[in-house]
Amino acid sequence: MSDLTTIARPYAKAAFDFAVEKGELDQWGQMLTFAAEVAQNDDIVSLLNSSTTASKLAEIFIVICGEQFDAHGQNFIKVMAENGRLKALPDVCHEFFALKKEHEKEIDVEVTSAVELSKEQLADISSKLEQRLERKVQLNCSIDETLLSGVIIRAGDLVIDNSARGRLDRLSDALQS
Repeated sequence: MSDLTTIARPYAKAAFDFAVEKGELDQWGQMLTFAAEVAQNDDIVSLLNSSTTASKLAEIFIVICGEQFDAHGQNFIKVMAENGRLKALPDVCHEFFALKKEHEKEIDVEVTSAVELSKEQLADISSKLEQRLERKVQLNCSIDETLLSGVIIRAGDLVIDNSARGRLDRLSDALQS
């Protein structure tokens, strides 16, 4: 995470609360994604680091974003520009989507396995995690051949290590104590 996360959090929360109130979560997600991409453009980054006035920066952003932003989105950009926070737009976008996932009761789960898992295995893992976590689960799978066998599942702070290496480590710890 960037140093701007603390700055971005209240802007993301304000945008999220407004979007929920208006029923426009997807629209706001699109606007913020577009604005974050614009803010990461090399020419815009150099412009943000220059001594350009806040009103001029807001005007440039609004012209570039054009039809992507409604009136409320344009006001959001103006407020961020007035406070010198346009550099934080990528972090605002990231925080907004974290709030959106929490609101929609979704979670990303990292599944690392020794071999590629079958569709049935993935469906089984997904359904069991949905029951345990009481959330919709999005599996992100990767293969780590050093595991020998088994899987490691990471969902937020929860880690389930059912790999051969993890089992051997736990056995070793138990024998040493």
